[in-house]
Amino acid sequence: MTGKYDIVVQNRRLQYKFTIERNITVLRGNSATGKTTLIDMIASYQQNGEASGITVSCEKTCTVLTGLRWQENLALIHDSIVFIDEGDKFVLSEEFAKAVKNSDNYYVIATRAPLTNLPYSVDEIYGLKNNAGNRYQGTKRLYSKFYSLCDTKVDSISRPDLVIVEDSNAGHQFFAKLFSQYKIPCISAKGKSNVYQELLRQTYSTALVIADGAAFGPEIEKVLSLNKLQGKKLIIYLPESFEWMILKSGLLKQGRLQAILEKPYDHIKSEKFFSWERFFTSLLIDETSGTYLQYNKTSLNHAYLNPKEQTAIVSVMPEMLF
Repeated sequence: MTGKYDIVVQNRRLQYKFTIERNITVLRGNSATGKTTLIDMIASYQQNGEASGITVSCEKTCTVLTGLRWQENLALIHDSIVFIDEGDKFVLSEEFAKAVKNSDNYYVIATRAPLTNLPYSVDEIYGLKNNAGNRYQGTKRLYSKFYSLCDTKVDSISRPDLVIVEDSNAGHQFFAKLFSQYKIPCISAKGKSNVYQELLRQTYSTALVIADGAAFGPEIEKVLSLNKLQGKKLIIYLPESFEWMILKSGLLKQGRLQAILEKPYDHIKSEKFFSWERFFTSLLIDETSGTYLQYNKTSLNHAYLNPKEQTAIVSVMPEMLF
């Protein structure tokens, strides 16, 4: 499944309107914010159609998956947007992660727990807000929409005294060389799940964290919580991936690439790529094959460390980082 989809779920009293563009979207937030209501409305429409008093508008079928015989039921669902409520604990299992990995569906999962088995984007973690608080107001229709829960934007910046990158291969080799010019140590956390612990182990006043935003969703809230530590400051840079940075840098012919980078959701098949990060790696390997920029994720091609190439990649990063 590919594409970007607008979804409207409504009855006489309540309307939800939102857009889905990746294979995994996560709904967070406290109780009574409307997550379960949204999923219950879709389930009611699924069972009773227009007789439910609910309408669901979307180019794709929207369906609800529950814990009862979820594996058997999911095997029958294809090319659909699947909604799952937070009471269904199977979403935390390795079995569910394996099912999603090879699925041609998109998933919207309501949960207050990080889904550590799933590589979801920091840009696809949402809360729900409406135009009149969390309760119905008389006979007026209540309008609800998604809002992003993970704001990593930095308004002011000081030079970091430590850089921690998620990557242990080509990405780390690039950033280690880059920051060595400024005499700033650059440490590999050797995986996204280790970033938090690495930050706890290190001594710093300002640390820059660089990780693949396309799959860092399960870790982001825990890492952001460290900003509350006295005397500690985090700067967080979350591009889709290091490979995305290279593709975005202009080092490669940008005709076809530009169209893909502008609307990646039209090109990334959910059944083939568990996360956008993996798609960008595959795309970069294909685009550079047989050229002086031939990419190898395990060991960085030294051509990327040449002044011209390094400058092009760095230009993708926010100016305030340099």
